[in-house]
Amino acid sequence: MRQVRLGRSTNRSTRLAFGGAALGNLFTPVPETVATAALDAAWAAGIRSFDTAPHYGLGLSERRIGRYLRERPRDAYHLSTKVGRLLEPVPCGPTGDDLDNGFAVAATHTRHWDFSADGVRRSLEESLARLGLDRIDTVYLHDPDDHARQALEEAYPALERLRAEGVVGAIGIGMNQSALPARFVRDTDIDAVLLAGRYTLLDQSALQDLLPAAAEHGVSVVVGGVFNSGLLAAPRPGATFDYTSAPEHLVARALRMEEVCTWHGVPLRAAAVRFALAHPAVAGVLVGARNAEEITDAAQQYARPIPAALWADLRSAGLLGAGIPTPEDDH
Repeated sequence: MRQVRLGRSTNRSTRLAFGGAALGNLFTPVPETVATAALDAAWAAGIRSFDTAPHYGLGLSERRIGRYLRERPRDAYHLSTKVGRLLEPVPCGPTGDDLDNGFAVAATHTRHWDFSADGVRRSLEESLARLGLDRIDTVYLHDPDDHARQALEEAYPALERLRAEGVVGAIGIGMNQSALPARFVRDTDIDAVLLAGRYTLLDQSALQDLLPAAAEHGVSVVVGGVFNSGLLAAPRPGATFDYTSAPEHLVARALRMEEVCTWHGVPLRAAAVRFALAHPAVAGVLVGARNAEEITDAAQQYARPIPAALWADLRSAGLLGAGIPTPEDDH
């Protein structure tokens, strides 16, 4: 699978990356054998970029991905994790589950926001311990929506020092919005942005700020959430959009997109994966998967040829704006 460099760093990522949130038991449990099979399938498909975070299952995702990657040559893959949430053990042991935060795990820890310099270093050290690895390639500031000032004034300089010391190869920010990442692109020297849900067939809001800024400053964008949490994978009434019930007008739009794709013999899933990769600032697409079937399907959709006429028909139907980049078959 094709690999690309992240920003001006020496880190390289495959165009399709594995997102590890589901391996933290996102919403429902994932058995160990199923999690391992998902990682096996990703590796077999040529995926060599893996993303995780302490937030995902209170460290479960990091432990699972680390355990798997320890059996692989360290220079054969790219690994990213995130800082901003510290995990503090519950003093008297777990009293319930973590489903209020979206993860079907025992509530053994509580999360505490911390974008201080010390918090960044501690988070990274604890991630390395959970992963059981000697280094992390890329580190993202994770969801500093309500902590922008501290993230800019304390966490970012700490990451910049870690990069200068060679502790990490690349630094960036990972969010579900595009405005604050665009500010980081303009005002700091980050290498990459992990952007969830804001550059998809249904939501191109990142075109207003982040993507032009990233292209201008040589910052790579990795796009997550290309299915907008489900609607673009299987459009139907009751499907989810950004983890809530999709409004009727978006369901109708997605169904119209699916009709155009079906006319060309292409699954909507394939168009959703390939669309984001067309923008020159986008280095890759990150797809979450909870089993081997899901990641295998994502790799197949990524590799599927898509006729140029499909994109033209989406434009003609008013489903894709004029001037929005569309893919060439260069994956």
